[in-house]
Amino acid sequence: MPTRPERAPVMMSELSADEVSALGSCLAGGLSPHDTVLLSGPIGAGKTHLARAIIQALLQSDGRSEDVPSPTFTLLQEYEAAGATIAHADLYRVRDRADLAEIGLLEGFGRRLTLVEWPELLGDDAPAERIEIALLPDRTGELRTVTMTAATPRLRSLAEGCAARLGRRGA
Repeated sequence: MPTRPERAPVMMSELSADEVSALGSCLAGGLSPHDTVLLSGPIGAGKTHLARAIIQALLQSDGRSEDVPSPTFTLLQEYEAAGATIAHADLYRVRDRADLAEIGLLEGFGRRLTLVEWPELLGDDAPAERIEIALLPDRTGELRTVTMTAATPRLRSLAEGCAARLGRRGA
């Protein structure tokens, strides 16, 4: 069973799309090549937007820029940046656990930086050492509430630091 998250979640309210991008850039600066980021929220919440911001920040750290499409249909996209392999998975269309093995998601945990949208299907296969980020849009769809729950002190510190950098107090 996964470990309990480190302390209470870090929550930020009323983030604009630009602030979600800034959060992604901040997180990219502190994520390690073996970390797992689980992104949850309803359709249109900004999961892909945040994942794209993280990946683009890592690519830019290598002096590169490239398109970062949603892996909704490919299920898994991989990138090389910042001396690491980055996997971006979207499990929305995955119907059963056999598909997870087929796309190579499970064996990559701990060996690459992995960003997973719609992680609910992972169940007990979700790595214990992770940061969970839930995004919830407001009624207008313009602003987001972001809740980050970290399973390790290092990831908790990263979440708190990014909230502070954005001028938001962590809960």
